[in-house]
Amino acid sequence: MRKANDKPIKEAIEQMMQVYKIKRKFDETGIIAQWPNLVGKAVASRTKELFIHDKKLYLRIESSVIKNELMIIRAQIIERINTEAKTVLVKDVIFL
Repeated sequence: MRKANDKPIKEAIEQMMQVYKIKRKFDETGIIAQWPNLVGKAVASRTKELFIHDKKLYLRIESSVIKNELMIIRAQIIERINTEAKTVLVKDVIFL
């Protein structure tokens, strides 16, 4: 028997994340975990540093060739990340 204020656990967790303002950080962590799936294992293995701050993705890539290729497809990377997150999580990519 359900009470009037019962909610599915998914909805309750999402509401809690909104209240405590941790949803954005949770989404950012998820994208970082999905990095190999978004760009491929070869690029992910050359990625030395990866973090998101103020809607900017910061990357440190050890290969200059891969870094140049990523600069060219910067818009596609942003689109993939935002599609995966289902929100505008990243607006720019900064190479360190």
